[in-house]
Amino acid sequence: MSLVEINDTHDPDRRSWVATANEPDTDFPIQNLPLGVFSSGAGVARCGIAIGDCILDISAANSAGLFSGPAKDAAIAASGSQLNSLFALGNEAASALRKAVADLLTQGSKDEQAANACLVMAADCEMLLPAKIGSFTDFLCSDEHSKRMSPTGNLRQHYHSVPIAYHSRATTVRISGTPLRRPNGQYPGPDGEVTFGSEPAQDFELELGIFVGPGNDLGEPIGIETAADHLFGYGLLNDWSARAIQFWEGQPLGPFLGKSLMTTISPWIVTAEALAPFRMPARSRDPDAVPPAHLLDDDDQANGGLDIDLFAYWTTESMRENGAEPVTITRTNFRASYWTPAQMVAHHTSNGCNLEPGDLFGSGTVSGVERSSWACLAELSEKGTADISVGGEPRRYLEDGDEITFRGRATRDGFASIGFGECSGRILPASR
Repeated sequence: MSLVEINDTHDPDRRSWVATANEPDTDFPIQNLPLGVFSSGAGVARCGIAIGDCILDISAANSAGLFSGPAKDAAIAASGSQLNSLFALGNEAASALRKAVADLLTQGSKDEQAANACLVMAADCEMLLPAKIGSFTDFLCSDEHSKRMSPTGNLRQHYHSVPIAYHSRATTVRISGTPLRRPNGQYPGPDGEVTFGSEPAQDFELELGIFVGPGNDLGEPIGIETAADHLFGYGLLNDWSARAIQFWEGQPLGPFLGKSLMTTISPWIVTAEALAPFRMPARSRDPDAVPPAHLLDDDDQANGGLDIDLFAYWTTESMRENGAEPVTITRTNFRASYWTPAQMVAHHTSNGCNLEPGDLFGSGTVSGVERSSWACLAELSEKGTADISVGGEPRRYLEDGDEITFRGRATRDGFASIGFGECSGRILPASR
Protein backbone atom coordinates (compact mmCIF):
# COMPACT_ATOMS: atom_id res chain seq x y z
CA MET A 1 0.00 0.00 0.00
CA SER A 2 1.29 3.46 -0.88
CA LEU A 3 1.29 5.62 2.24
CA VAL A 4 2.57 9.19 2.59
CA GLU A 5 5.77 9.31 4.61
CA ILE A 6 6.97 11.37 7.56
CA ASN A 7 9.37 14.05 6.32
CA ASP A 8 10.90 17.38 7.35
CA THR A 9 7.52 19.16 7.19
CA HIS A 10 6.63 17.21 10.35
CA ASP A 11 9.72 18.40 12.26
CA PRO A 12 8.41 19.55 15.67
CA ASP A 13 11.23 22.12 15.91
CA ARG A 14 10.11 23.95 12.77
CA ARG A 15 8.74 27.39 13.64
CA SER A 16 6.83 29.92 11.59
CA TRP A 17 7.26 33.67 11.32
CA VAL A 18 3.46 33.76 11.77
CA ALA A 19 3.63 34.03 15.56
CA THR A 20 0.20 32.50 16.31
CA ALA A 21 1.23 29.31 14.49
CA ASN A 22 3.78 28.68 17.27
CA GLU A 23 1.28 28.78 20.13
CA PRO A 24 0.99 25.33 21.76
CA ASP A 25 -2.82 25.20 21.60
CA THR A 26 -3.23 26.27 17.98
CA ASP A 27 -4.99 23.88 15.62
CA PHE A 28 -2.91 25.15 12.73
CA PRO A 29 0.84 25.04 13.42
CA ILE A 30 3.23 24.95 10.48
CA GLN A 31 3.22 21.14 10.72
CA ASN A 32 -0.48 21.08 9.72
CA LEU A 33 -1.23 23.47 6.80
CA PRO A 34 -4.78 22.29 6.02
CA LEU A 35 -6.62 23.39 2.87
CA GLY A 36 -9.94 25.22 2.61
CA VAL A 37 -11.96 27.73 0.62
CA PHE A 38 -12.66 31.24 1.91
CA SER A 39 -13.96 34.62 0.85
CA SER A 40 -13.10 38.08 2.10
CA GLY A 41 -13.46 41.64 0.93
CA ALA A 42 -15.17 41.43 -2.47
CA GLY A 43 -16.52 38.00 -1.60
CA VAL A 44 -14.73 35.99 -4.31
CA ALA A 45 -14.18 32.37 -3.25
CA ARG A 46 -10.49 31.40 -3.11
CA CYS A 47 -8.51 28.39 -1.98
CA GLY A 48 -6.27 28.89 1.02
CA ILE A 49 -4.06 27.23 3.62
CA ALA A 50 -4.51 27.84 7.35
CA ILE A 51 -1.50 28.95 9.39
CA GLY A 52 -2.11 30.10 12.98
CA ASP A 53 -4.87 32.71 12.87
CA CYS A 54 -4.22 33.53 9.21
CA ILE A 55 -4.92 32.11 5.75
CA LEU A 56 -2.42 32.02 2.91
CA ASP A 57 -4.16 32.89 -0.37
CA ILE A 58 -2.79 30.24 -2.75
CA SER A 59 -3.67 32.10 -5.94
CA ALA A 60 -2.08 35.32 -4.66
CA ALA A 61 1.07 33.46 -3.64
CA ASN A 62 1.26 31.83 -7.06
CA SER A 63 0.78 35.19 -8.80
CA ALA A 64 3.62 36.57 -6.68
CA GLY A 65 5.92 33.94 -8.15
CA LEU A 66 6.38 32.04 -4.87
CA PHE A 67 5.97 28.55 -6.36
CA SER A 68 7.87 26.59 -8.98
CA GLY A 69 7.92 23.09 -10.42
CA PRO A 70 5.36 20.56 -9.08
CA ALA A 71 4.34 22.97 -6.31
CA LYS A 72 3.39 25.55 -8.94
CA ASP A 73 1.33 22.96 -10.84
CA ALA A 74 -0.48 22.13 -7.60
CA ALA A 75 -0.99 25.82 -6.80
CA ILE A 76 -2.51 26.40 -10.24
CA ALA A 77 -4.91 23.52 -9.59
CA ALA A 78 -5.81 25.16 -6.26
CA SER A 79 -6.19 28.68 -7.66
CA GLY A 80 -9.91 28.49 -8.34
CA SER A 81 -12.94 28.52 -6.05
CA GLN A 82 -12.88 24.78 -5.20
CA LEU A 83 -10.25 22.19 -4.38
CA ASN A 84 -11.47 19.40 -6.67
CA SER A 85 -8.76 19.95 -9.29
CA LEU A 86 -6.06 19.61 -6.64
CA PHE A 87 -7.75 16.48 -5.27
CA ALA A 88 -7.59 14.98 -8.76
CA LEU A 89 -3.78 15.42 -8.84
CA GLY A 90 -3.43 13.30 -5.70
CA ASN A 91 -1.16 13.17 -2.68
CA GLU A 92 2.12 13.72 -4.52
CA ALA A 93 0.96 17.12 -5.77
CA ALA A 94 -0.48 18.02 -2.37
CA SER A 95 2.86 17.07 -0.80
CA ALA A 96 4.80 19.32 -3.17
CA LEU A 97 2.53 22.27 -2.37
CA ARG A 98 2.67 21.56 1.36
CA LYS A 99 6.49 21.44 1.34
CA ALA A 100 6.72 24.71 -0.60
CA VAL A 101 4.27 26.47 1.73
CA ALA A 102 6.04 25.14 4.82
CA ASP A 103 9.32 26.57 3.55
CA LEU A 104 7.67 29.91 2.73
CA LEU A 105 6.24 30.22 6.22
CA THR A 106 9.26 29.00 8.18
CA GLN A 107 11.24 31.46 10.25
CA GLY A 108 14.09 32.84 8.19
CA SER A 109 12.38 32.33 4.83
CA LYS A 110 13.83 34.65 2.21
CA ASP A 111 10.31 35.15 0.85
CA GLU A 112 8.71 36.20 4.15
CA GLN A 113 7.83 39.70 2.96
CA ALA A 114 6.23 38.51 -0.28
CA ALA A 115 4.36 35.67 1.47
CA ASN A 116 3.16 37.99 4.22
CA ALA A 117 1.44 40.12 1.56
CA CYS A 118 -0.57 37.00 0.61
CA LEU A 119 -1.94 36.42 4.13
CA VAL A 120 -5.40 37.41 5.34
CA MET A 121 -6.77 37.22 8.86
CA ALA A 122 -9.04 34.20 9.27
CA ALA A 123 -11.38 36.23 11.50
CA ASP A 124 -12.08 38.56 8.56
CA CYS A 125 -13.05 35.70 6.23
CA GLU A 126 -16.10 33.57 5.56
CA MET A 127 -15.35 29.88 5.19
CA LEU A 128 -17.09 28.02 2.36
CA LEU A 129 -17.46 24.39 1.30
CA PRO A 130 -13.98 23.25 0.31
CA ALA A 131 -15.08 21.25 -2.71
CA LYS A 132 -17.97 20.44 -4.98
CA ILE A 133 -19.26 17.27 -3.34
CA GLY A 134 -20.72 15.07 -6.04
CA SER A 135 -21.48 12.10 -3.79
CA PHE A 136 -21.68 11.52 -0.05
CA THR A 137 -21.49 8.03 1.46
CA ASP A 138 -21.96 7.38 5.16
CA PHE A 139 -20.35 4.30 6.70
CA LEU A 140 -20.97 2.36 9.91
CA CYS A 141 -17.57 2.02 11.55
CA SER A 142 -18.21 1.41 15.26
CA ASP A 143 -19.31 -2.01 16.45
CA GLU A 144 -20.06 -0.51 19.87
CA HIS A 145 -22.44 2.04 18.31
CA SER A 146 -24.00 -0.66 16.15
CA LYS A 147 -24.71 -2.95 19.09
CA ARG A 148 -26.26 -0.19 21.19
CA MET A 149 -28.45 0.96 18.29
CA SER A 150 -29.54 -2.56 17.37
CA PRO A 151 -33.02 -3.62 18.59
CA THR A 152 -31.48 -6.89 19.78
CA GLY A 153 -28.14 -5.56 20.99
CA ASN A 154 -26.38 -7.87 18.52
CA LEU A 155 -24.42 -7.20 15.35
CA ARG A 156 -25.76 -8.36 12.01
CA GLN A 157 -24.07 -11.45 10.58
CA HIS A 158 -22.28 -9.50 7.83
CA TYR A 159 -20.87 -6.76 10.08
CA HIS A 160 -17.36 -8.24 10.34
CA SER A 161 -17.21 -9.03 6.64
CA VAL A 162 -18.21 -5.80 4.93
CA PRO A 163 -17.99 -2.06 5.72
CA ILE A 164 -21.69 -1.22 5.86
CA ALA A 165 -22.71 2.08 4.25
CA TYR A 166 -25.53 3.96 2.56
CA HIS A 167 -25.70 6.75 -0.01
CA SER A 168 -26.64 10.02 1.66
CA ARG A 169 -27.57 13.42 0.24
CA ALA A 170 -24.63 15.45 -1.06
CA THR A 171 -26.77 18.52 -1.76
CA THR A 172 -27.50 19.00 1.95
CA VAL A 173 -23.85 19.08 3.10
CA ARG A 174 -23.19 22.48 4.66
CA ILE A 175 -20.22 24.27 6.18
CA SER A 176 -19.69 24.70 9.92
CA GLY A 177 -21.82 27.45 11.44
CA THR A 178 -24.84 26.79 9.25
CA PRO A 179 -27.92 26.46 11.50
CA LEU A 180 -30.07 23.35 11.25
CA ARG A 181 -33.79 23.84 10.79
CA ARG A 182 -35.54 21.12 12.83
CA PRO A 183 -37.12 18.85 10.22
CA ASN A 184 -40.73 17.89 9.86
CA GLY A 185 -41.54 14.28 9.16
CA GLN A 186 -43.65 11.24 9.77
CA TYR A 187 -43.33 9.10 12.89
CA PRO A 188 -45.53 7.30 15.46
CA GLY A 189 -46.56 9.36 18.50
CA PRO A 190 -46.65 8.11 22.12
CA ASP A 191 -50.04 6.48 21.47
CA GLY A 192 -48.71 4.69 18.40
CA GLU A 193 -50.70 6.79 15.96
CA VAL A 194 -48.63 7.93 13.00
CA THR A 195 -48.39 11.70 12.75
CA PHE A 196 -46.60 14.34 10.66
CA GLY A 197 -44.85 17.04 12.62
CA SER A 198 -41.58 18.46 13.89
CA GLU A 199 -38.90 15.92 14.83
CA PRO A 200 -39.07 15.22 18.61
CA ALA A 201 -35.74 13.39 18.85
CA GLN A 202 -33.16 15.49 17.02
CA ASP A 203 -29.68 14.00 17.38
CA PHE A 204 -26.08 14.52 16.29
CA GLU A 205 -23.47 11.98 15.21
CA LEU A 206 -19.77 12.63 15.78
CA GLU A 207 -17.88 11.38 12.72
CA LEU A 208 -14.68 11.82 10.77
CA GLY A 209 -15.13 13.19 7.26
CA ILE A 210 -12.95 11.64 4.54
CA PHE A 211 -12.32 13.34 1.17
CA VAL A 212 -11.55 11.32 -1.94
CA GLY A 213 -8.62 12.41 -4.11
CA PRO A 214 -8.13 10.78 -7.52
CA GLY A 215 -11.12 8.68 -8.52
CA ASN A 216 -11.49 5.59 -10.69
CA ASP A 217 -13.26 4.66 -13.91
CA LEU A 218 -16.62 2.95 -13.79
CA GLY A 219 -16.10 -0.80 -13.73
CA GLU A 220 -12.50 -0.52 -12.46
CA PRO A 221 -12.26 -1.28 -8.71
CA ILE A 222 -9.58 0.28 -6.50
CA GLY A 223 -7.55 -2.47 -4.85
CA ILE A 224 -6.83 -2.30 -1.15
CA GLU A 225 -3.09 -2.15 -1.94
CA THR A 226 -3.50 1.24 -3.69
CA ALA A 227 -6.54 2.61 -1.83
CA ALA A 228 -4.46 5.02 0.29
CA ASP A 229 -3.50 6.87 -2.90
CA HIS A 230 -7.16 7.88 -3.20
CA LEU A 231 -7.44 9.32 0.33
CA PHE A 232 -6.74 13.05 0.11
CA GLY A 233 -7.65 14.39 3.53
CA TYR A 234 -9.87 14.53 6.59
CA GLY A 235 -12.20 16.82 8.49
CA LEU A 236 -14.96 16.71 11.10
CA LEU A 237 -18.49 15.67 10.15
CA ASN A 238 -21.83 15.89 11.97
CA ASP A 239 -24.40 13.61 10.34
CA TRP A 240 -27.47 15.15 11.98
CA SER A 241 -30.07 12.46 12.64
CA ALA A 242 -33.82 12.82 13.09
CA ARG A 243 -34.29 9.69 15.19
CA ALA A 244 -38.08 9.42 15.28
CA ILE A 245 -38.27 9.78 11.51
CA GLN A 246 -35.28 7.48 11.02
CA PHE A 247 -36.57 4.67 13.24
CA TRP A 248 -39.99 4.76 11.57
CA GLU A 249 -38.75 4.72 7.98
CA GLY A 250 -35.61 2.63 8.39
CA GLN A 251 -36.82 -0.79 7.27
CA PRO A 252 -36.34 -2.27 4.74
CA LEU A 253 -34.22 0.23 2.76
CA GLY A 254 -32.48 2.13 5.54
CA PRO A 255 -32.19 5.87 6.27
CA PHE A 256 -33.87 8.45 4.04
CA LEU A 257 -35.50 11.64 5.38
CA GLY A 258 -34.14 11.02 8.86
CA LYS A 259 -30.62 11.59 7.53
CA SER A 260 -30.93 13.81 4.44
CA LEU A 261 -31.97 16.92 6.41
CA MET A 262 -28.39 18.26 6.65
CA THR A 263 -24.79 17.21 7.26
CA THR A 264 -22.27 19.69 8.68
CA ILE A 265 -18.55 19.58 7.88
CA SER A 266 -15.60 21.55 9.20
CA PRO A 267 -14.07 23.96 6.66
CA TRP A 268 -10.45 22.77 6.78
CA ILE A 269 -9.17 19.58 5.15
CA VAL A 270 -6.19 18.11 6.98
CA THR A 271 -4.15 16.28 4.36
CA ALA A 272 -3.20 12.63 4.56
CA GLU A 273 0.45 13.72 4.73
CA ALA A 274 -0.14 16.00 7.71
CA LEU A 275 -1.61 13.00 9.54
CA ALA A 276 1.28 10.65 8.68
CA PRO A 277 2.75 10.81 12.24
CA PHE A 278 -0.59 9.76 13.70
CA ARG A 279 -1.11 6.57 11.72
CA MET A 280 -1.52 3.43 13.77
CA PRO A 281 -2.44 -0.25 13.33
CA ALA A 282 -5.95 -1.15 12.29
CA ARG A 283 -8.31 -2.58 14.91
CA SER A 284 -7.42 -6.12 15.94
CA ARG A 285 -9.97 -8.80 15.12
CA ASP A 286 -10.94 -12.19 16.44
CA PRO A 287 -9.54 -15.02 14.29
CA ASP A 288 -13.09 -15.97 13.24
CA ALA A 289 -13.89 -12.41 12.11
CA VAL A 290 -11.24 -11.85 9.43
CA PRO A 291 -12.60 -9.89 6.46
CA PRO A 292 -12.29 -11.13 2.86
CA ALA A 293 -8.88 -11.01 1.18
CA HIS A 294 -9.80 -8.07 -1.07
CA LEU A 295 -10.08 -5.89 2.06
CA LEU A 296 -6.78 -7.00 3.62
CA ASP A 297 -3.33 -5.51 3.06
CA ASP A 298 -0.37 -5.91 5.39
CA ASP A 299 0.62 -2.22 5.24
CA ASP A 300 -2.94 -1.08 5.82
CA GLN A 301 -3.31 -3.39 8.80
CA ALA A 302 -0.03 -2.08 10.23
CA ASN A 303 -0.51 1.64 9.48
CA GLY A 304 -4.02 2.28 8.13
CA GLY A 305 -5.64 3.41 11.38
CA LEU A 306 -5.61 6.98 12.68
CA ASP A 307 -5.10 8.18 16.27
CA ILE A 308 -7.36 11.26 16.41
CA ASP A 309 -9.14 12.47 19.54
CA LEU A 310 -12.68 13.69 18.77
CA PHE A 311 -14.79 15.90 21.03
CA ALA A 312 -18.42 17.05 21.09
CA TYR A 313 -19.44 20.14 23.10
CA TRP A 314 -23.00 21.24 23.93
CA THR A 315 -24.43 24.61 24.88
CA THR A 316 -28.04 25.60 25.46
CA GLU A 317 -29.48 29.03 24.77
CA SER A 318 -29.57 29.91 28.46
CA MET A 319 -25.97 28.75 28.93
CA ARG A 320 -24.81 31.14 26.23
CA GLU A 321 -26.86 33.99 27.70
CA ASN A 322 -25.22 33.37 31.08
CA GLY A 323 -21.71 33.01 29.64
CA ALA A 324 -21.41 29.39 30.77
CA GLU A 325 -18.71 27.16 29.33
CA PRO A 326 -19.76 24.44 26.88
CA VAL A 327 -20.32 20.97 28.31
CA THR A 328 -18.10 18.20 26.92
CA ILE A 329 -20.69 15.59 26.03
CA THR A 330 -18.38 13.14 24.22
CA ARG A 331 -14.68 12.39 24.01
CA THR A 332 -13.77 9.54 21.71
CA ASN A 333 -11.00 8.53 19.29
CA PHE A 334 -11.03 7.34 15.69
CA ARG A 335 -9.07 4.27 16.74
CA ALA A 336 -12.51 2.90 17.72
CA SER A 337 -13.25 2.52 14.00
CA TYR A 338 -13.58 -1.13 13.01
CA TRP A 339 -12.61 -0.32 9.40
CA THR A 340 -9.75 1.75 8.00
CA PRO A 341 -10.43 4.51 5.45
CA ALA A 342 -8.57 2.47 2.82
CA GLN A 343 -10.91 -0.47 3.42
CA MET A 344 -13.85 1.89 2.91
CA VAL A 345 -12.43 2.94 -0.48
CA ALA A 346 -11.69 -0.64 -1.54
CA HIS A 347 -15.14 -1.86 -0.54
CA HIS A 348 -16.97 1.10 -2.10
CA THR A 349 -15.37 0.44 -5.48
CA SER A 350 -15.23 -3.37 -5.33
CA ASN A 351 -18.32 -3.65 -7.53
CA GLY A 352 -16.87 -1.19 -10.04
CA CYS A 353 -18.52 1.93 -8.60
CA ASN A 354 -16.59 5.02 -9.63
CA LEU A 355 -15.47 7.64 -7.13
CA GLU A 356 -14.67 11.22 -8.13
CA PRO A 357 -12.34 13.87 -6.68
CA GLY A 358 -14.15 15.62 -3.84
CA ASP A 359 -16.50 12.77 -2.99
CA LEU A 360 -17.13 12.65 0.75
CA PHE A 361 -17.27 9.71 3.15
CA GLY A 362 -18.62 9.86 6.67
CA SER A 363 -16.86 7.37 8.92
CA GLY A 364 -20.02 6.63 10.86
CA THR A 365 -20.56 7.44 14.52
CA VAL A 366 -17.21 7.01 16.30
CA SER A 367 -18.39 5.48 19.58
CA GLY A 368 -16.09 3.62 21.93
CA VAL A 369 -16.73 1.27 24.83
CA GLU A 370 -16.92 3.75 27.72
CA ARG A 371 -20.06 5.83 28.16
CA SER A 372 -18.00 9.04 27.93
CA SER A 373 -17.05 8.02 24.37
CA TRP A 374 -20.60 7.38 23.11
CA ALA A 375 -20.90 9.70 20.14
CA CYS A 376 -24.61 10.38 19.73
CA LEU A 377 -27.59 11.13 21.98
CA ALA A 378 -29.51 7.98 21.06
CA GLU A 379 -26.75 6.12 22.89
CA LEU A 380 -26.19 8.62 25.71
CA SER A 381 -29.93 8.94 26.50
CA GLU A 382 -30.50 5.21 25.97
CA LYS A 383 -32.84 5.92 23.05
CA GLY A 384 -34.58 8.74 24.84
CA THR A 385 -35.26 7.03 28.16
CA ALA A 386 -32.54 8.65 30.35
CA ASP A 387 -31.88 12.32 31.10
CA ILE A 388 -28.58 14.02 30.32
CA SER A 389 -27.60 17.11 32.29
CA VAL A 390 -26.37 20.00 30.14
CA GLY A 391 -25.37 22.92 32.31
CA GLY A 392 -27.98 21.79 34.85
CA GLU A 393 -30.73 21.49 32.21
CA PRO A 394 -32.16 18.04 31.50
CA ARG A 395 -32.02 16.80 27.92
CA ARG A 396 -32.68 13.57 26.10
CA TYR A 397 -32.34 14.98 22.60
CA LEU A 398 -31.58 18.43 21.18
CA GLU A 399 -33.98 21.29 21.79
CA ASP A 400 -34.35 24.48 19.76
CA GLY A 401 -31.48 26.86 20.50
CA ASP A 402 -29.07 24.06 21.47
CA GLU A 403 -25.71 24.12 19.72
CA ILE A 404 -23.29 21.26 19.10
CA THR A 405 -19.62 21.86 18.32
CA PHE A 406 -17.06 19.22 17.32
CA ARG A 407 -13.30 19.52 17.59
CA GLY A 408 -10.49 17.09 16.81
CA ARG A 409 -6.86 16.78 17.84
CA ALA A 410 -4.04 14.47 16.78
CA THR A 411 -1.25 14.11 19.34
CA ARG A 412 1.86 11.94 19.51
CA ASP A 413 5.05 12.21 21.51
CA GLY A 414 7.86 13.66 19.44
CA PHE A 415 5.58 15.50 16.99
CA ALA A 416 3.63 18.74 16.93
CA SER A 417 -0.03 18.36 17.85
CA ILE A 418 -2.44 19.40 15.09
CA GLY A 419 -6.16 20.17 15.04
CA PHE A 420 -9.13 20.37 12.69
CA GLY A 421 -10.87 23.62 13.59
CA GLU A 422 -14.57 23.59 14.50
CA CYS A 423 -17.65 21.86 13.16
CA SER A 424 -20.69 23.51 14.73
CA GLY A 425 -24.41 23.95 14.23
CA ARG A 426 -27.37 25.37 16.16
CA ILE A 427 -30.93 24.05 16.11
CA LEU A 428 -33.65 26.37 14.78
CA PRO A 429 -37.40 25.76 15.22
CA ALA A 430 -39.16 23.69 12.58
CA SER A 431 -40.98 25.35 9.70
CA ARG A 432 -44.73 25.72 10.22
